[in-house]
Amino acid sequence: MVDNLQPLFSHLLELRTRLVRGVIVFLVGFGIAFAFSAQLYDIMVAPLAHVLPGQKLVTIGIASPFMVQVKIAALVALVATLPHTLFQVWAFVAPGLYQHEKKLIVPLIIASSLLFMAGMAFAYFLVFGVVFKFIVSVVPTSMQWLPDSGEYLDFAMGMFLAFGVTFQVPIAVIVLVRTGVVTIEKLREIRSYVIVGAFVIAAVVTPPDVVSQLLLAIPLWLLYEAGVVIASLLYRPKTT
Repeated sequence: MVDNLQPLFSHLLELRTRLVRGVIVFLVGFGIAFAFSAQLYDIMVAPLAHVLPGQKLVTIGIASPFMVQVKIAALVALVATLPHTLFQVWAFVAPGLYQHEKKLIVPLIIASSLLFMAGMAFAYFLVFGVVFKFIVSVVPTSMQWLPDSGEYLDFAMGMFLAFGVTFQVPIAVIVLVRTGVVTIEKLREIRSYVIVGAFVIAAVVTPPDVVSQLLLAIPLWLLYEAGVVIASLLYRPKTT
């Protein structure tokens, strides 16, 4: 009985080790990021501040200024340590993988991290400016718009997550093809459904204006197409 439990204990100890390492690296990243939280806040709100020259964001609540900086530091630490976190996940599952699967995982970790950051950059440098200009354009002249920093941060984090996940589509397509769950031909057949789904997703996760929805739906569709093309190049059907 003890011998049967030995592998389970070994896996639990390995899991604990990987979790501890991930948490320690995250906390170190959080501490560094929090030391520069004021500067990071200015960078975070720059897209909105650009369309509101001379106006500052407001914050309501005694602890709100502190909590906003904590969230920003946590976000930066999470993104900065993402490659290390994914590596710890890979190191935990690697002993149970075949050699060819191990060779596949490492490039996927690197590509996934880069694509997630690319999605965040796309949202920050392009989407935010378009969305905020649209909002400013519809504010009545008799209304004073005073954006709350906490609500802005929640909005920004939601958009970062949406675009970061969206940019994982090529990875998902490649993995599905590589594992045999779906074929290239099937992916091409469902293209029209994917396009419709992309616009539905964009309508749910973006503000209610056509431009911002297009800025999510079109990249989502194009990334799907890119995944299909890459998968077809990497995994050509064998000819007899």
